[in-house]
Amino acid sequence: MKIAFMGTPEFAVTVLEGLLNTKHEVGLVATQPDKAKNRGKKIQYTPVKEKALEHNIKVLQPEKVRGNEEFLEELKDYRPDIIVVVAYGQILPKEVLELPKYGCVNVHASLLPRLRGAAPIQRAIIEGDEETGVTIMQMSEGLDTGDMLAKESIKIGTMNYSMLHDALAEIGARLMVHTLDLIEEGKISPEPQDDSKSSYAKMVFKQEGKIDFTRQPEAVERLIRGFDPWPGAFCEYEDMVMKLWKAQPLCENTGKEPGTIIEVSARGIKIACGDGALLVSEIQIPGKKRVAVPEYLKGNQIKEGIILK
Repeated sequence: MKIAFMGTPEFAVTVLEGLLNTKHEVGLVATQPDKAKNRGKKIQYTPVKEKALEHNIKVLQPEKVRGNEEFLEELKDYRPDIIVVVAYGQILPKEVLELPKYGCVNVHASLLPRLRGAAPIQRAIIEGDEETGVTIMQMSEGLDTGDMLAKESIKIGTMNYSMLHDALAEIGARLMVHTLDLIEEGKISPEPQDDSKSSYAKMVFKQEGKIDFTRQPEAVERLIRGFDPWPGAFCEYEDMVMKLWKAQPLCENTGKEPGTIIEVSARGIKIACGDGALLVSEIQIPGKKRVAVPEYLKGNQIKEGIILK
């Protein structure tokens, strides 16, 4: 099939690479506009643009897709059989959705209809889901509401965002290739979503990384994993912002005010948290790299009794 690909971040690159290793033809890529980096001194291409240029694929970067006649004409001239959309970053209008023979198909990083929206990977971890996965969806005008074409699940376990992101991207690439083959062979069976079972994964904002130690240690540990590497889970130690990167919930009643540093040892920093405690084994202070607690303690001090804010 003749494919137009629309995507922007690293997650989309993995799927694009999967398509480039098949019999299908990817001759046109659309991605978000380039951004200025380092205070405007250097232009940064999107990861998808970099990959497309490596393979000499034509790249379009419309500021806006909706109402953009020039972009629509470019798509029409290419005459794709199908448009594959992965984390593109813009809502597609009806005229784009209906342009190809087989419409537009999307890789969404959740088991729809659960966790529609912008941040399904982070929310799956933070909300304590035991499993998540990838859904290949026929796109409609609603937000992640189209018919489901394929699904595959994965156990989250102790994975952080980065690990789960990469695992889901690999699943997405494989599942999309398989789905395209089924579409081409006329063997696909679309399944409507049950809207009554839907939930929404809202966009992540930096301030959400601020740790509330009155919450249960299991919830804080999930926050740490879900926001690794961005925005990071953070608190204030005296006058310094400290990021916590690895932690283990402990079932022990400390009797201390939440946020109190109870003990500092080679095992880590034990902090009163909710009805229990949190044992933190990896931290980061401003201007420094993330480091294991024993390593940090070789040249620095962390005081017991301080209350983290």
